[in-house]
Amino acid sequence: MEQLGFEFTVQPALIDEDNHHTLEPKAKVVRLALDKALYVADQQSQASLVIGADTIVVLDGEILNKPLDENDAFIMLRKLSNRTHTVYTGIALVRHPDKKVMTNVQETDVSFRYLDDEEIDAYIKSGSPMDKAGAYGIQDDFGAVFVNNIRGCYYNIVGLPLEMLYTALNNFLKN
Repeated sequence: MEQLGFEFTVQPALIDEDNHHTLEPKAKVVRLALDKALYVADQQSQASLVIGADTIVVLDGEILNKPLDENDAFIMLRKLSNRTHTVYTGIALVRHPDKKVMTNVQETDVSFRYLDDEEIDAYIKSGSPMDKAGAYGIQDDFGAVFVNNIRGCYYNIVGLPLEMLYTALNNFLKN
């Protein structure tokens, strides 16, 4: 948001992110972004524009959430090794108080090179994968060298597709 020149505050949304088990990944990530934005919009006391976002990593139809522990992180990174997965980020714009809504989703394919056990272990020991969907961050030193190809938006992988958000905001504010 700073890159786009906006003033903003961050307000966590206290929602159950384990809902919507029956939805396909694209629909799920949009629904979670909308749930977050609506929750925060309901907390506002003055006119505001709320942006909700959620990012998930999907490999062969399986959603790879944040790892539960180091072993879970290892298993995820082993699965991603030498494979291509998809990162989805859903965004939701909600205007308060009238609850005007706009949603969108960005999709990026990410290919990993082969990862050996020693580099996976070293990355896990850095602590970095523990708070990230799919157990990696492309913006991390290690995470950056795991990726050998991207098809789509880099910023989507980081967690907020800036061009899509900027375009959505422009369209939303014009209407």
